[in-house]
Amino acid sequence: MHDPLDRRRPAVPRAFAGLLLAGIAVLAALPWASASAASAGAPLWVTPQVTAPRVVFRVFDSAAVGAPVSYHVLLPFDYASAPARRYPVVYYLHGSNSATAGIAQISAAYRQAMDAGLMPQALVVFPNGLPLGMWCDAVGGLQPVESMVVTDLVAEIDAQWRTLPGPRARMVEGFSMGGYGAGRLGLSRATLFGAASMVGAGPLQLDFLIDDPALQPIELRRAILAEVYGNDPAVFEARSPWRLAEAAVGNLPATFRLRQIIGSADFTVQYNRIFHQHLLSIGLGHEWYELPGVGHSMPEVLAAMGDGFWRFHADALADADLLLRDGFE
Repeated sequence: MHDPLDRRRPAVPRAFAGLLLAGIAVLAALPWASASAASAGAPLWVTPQVTAPRVVFRVFDSAAVGAPVSYHVLLPFDYASAPARRYPVVYYLHGSNSATAGIAQISAAYRQAMDAGLMPQALVVFPNGLPLGMWCDAVGGLQPVESMVVTDLVAEIDAQWRTLPGPRARMVEGFSMGGYGAGRLGLSRATLFGAASMVGAGPLQLDFLIDDPALQPIELRRAILAEVYGNDPAVFEARSPWRLAEAAVGNLPATFRLRQIIGSADFTVQYNRIFHQHLLSIGLGHEWYELPGVGHSMPEVLAAMGDGFWRFHADALADADLLLRDGFE
């Protein structure tokens, strides 16, 4: 366990901090969707394209979905100029309401971190997890988000891009609903992902419909429970990072890394603290950071942690150079 940043906040380059904070208004306004969005009809598996430096838009055929699905990917600076080089991969899982709203700002943060040498050059994949897909397979099969990612998208990325395949060179990270998803996929799919970073993760309460006005509106939670979890609280609980962590204890590779970051002003902080204590109680080692005064905002988290945010990525992907040297095949 780590003290919150060891009470330090590493300096952030002025241009980098300005870029991150410029995105706060965009992302902070999107913590939760309206209840009507959960019943908006057929899932939107192909999103509009986001235009951002070094970000590429692709559509592939997903067997799990039975239809085309889109994704975006941020390329390393030398991807075109070093055609023999292969790269580790980060899967960044978006929060609720929009599959694309944060791509421009978050890809800029990754791009600058890589180019500053704070983390290895890597492919950063932005999957389309649907606005309220919860990064799991919906009961009934209409929204097989988890299967699309772990079965189809990972294979697509490794086939279409020059990756270093395997968990030693692949990690998952996400914010809000995406932090919940990163915890779920990391803890249950350690053969795919060697590290998981949960930022501002939610929902982390075991009772999805708990009476807590600090959480998203109860009408929205009821709609999500019905459409994703078959209107069954037991399904929600079984799929929660809590239960997946309990099942993972003793089965995770010794090299697996887990990180949990939360702001003290984030509306999910109470449940993040409880989950953190639960991980300690079951003996699941992880990094824990609680950031004073930070709200439910990925740009605020990045600005507060500065260069320190990327140490996890550097450590998690540290084997990339060894894999390149030794031959990944």
